[in-house]
Amino acid sequence: MSERQITSLQTKRIGASLGAEVSGIDLAQPMDDGMFAAVEQALADHQLLIFRDQDITTEQQKAFARRFGKLTVHPFAPSESDAPELIIFDNDADNPPWGTDVWHSDETFRAAPPMGTMLRALIVPEVGGDTMFTSMSAAFEGLSDRMQNFISGLEAVHDFKPFRQLFSDDAEGRRSLREFEERYPPAIHPVVRLHPVSGKKVLFVNPQFTVAIKGMEESESRALLDQLFRQAVVPEYQIRHQWRPNTLVFWDNRAVQHYAIHDYYPQRRRMERVTIKGDVPIGVSADQNEASVKSQKSNRTAGDKAQHGAHKPLDVSETEGA
Repeated sequence: MSERQITSLQTKRIGASLGAEVSGIDLAQPMDDGMFAAVEQALADHQLLIFRDQDITTEQQKAFARRFGKLTVHPFAPSESDAPELIIFDNDADNPPWGTDVWHSDETFRAAPPMGTMLRALIVPEVGGDTMFTSMSAAFEGLSDRMQNFISGLEAVHDFKPFRQLFSDDAEGRRSLREFEERYPPAIHPVVRLHPVSGKKVLFVNPQFTVAIKGMEESESRALLDQLFRQAVVPEYQIRHQWRPNTLVFWDNRAVQHYAIHDYYPQRRRMERVTIKGDVPIGVSADQNEASVKSQKSNRTAGDKAQHGAHKPLDVSETEGA
């Protein structure tokens, strides 16, 4: 690996829990092993990478993604027959956005969900169309140690539920739905997965695809999932990305959830996406999680003496006339 390639890549951290802007790389050019290793490490460090001012072709985007693994074909997303691995989101007044304005990790209904996603902006609205991202390793760390221990070792059921409405309620639609159910049966994933590169523990449930906690009564499952889903919306774990043309974002789908904001209708927004094949998630058992992890929202763990940012009760006389 050459010294030039090592030192040319630069990252600027933009969020407390995830995200970095990357410079010193031209995605239109082939990437040598040194640059690949630097990008791979940056992804492990920051979970989400933003590449600005990358005037590249679709083929160059796919070539960049293939350095990290095989590209997958989404069974439901819009694509073209000659490039099924390329997902095209081209939304305007005649084709409103659909299905992505919910927190999710991509395609967790698969037995082996994608390792990562690359999304590139071609046409962006004048106002709106941002994407929110949240770190699910930070979301896990923000739970109390008791909750961390409780959910470690649990498993959840993931299903392609939002896409079921794409099938018509007639004989042909029901037949097609059964074929997809056989091809993509409900996937069982750990509620807490161990990231294969960083070793971090990740909260791996999302409201788009996770439908139940295995082995729980429905009411128990729903109550627990609702609580865990709310971890994604904590601002301290998030960043909000504003798109510009020729921006490519590469996020680690094993550790990041996202939410595409549908606030730009009827303006046009065109994006191209590829996803990279992942592996079967490996879980974390309760005995692997005994060490307390400090919350990202606090400088203390449960049981520590409370800290209140210098807030304290004032003497009553001091408050008179306030």
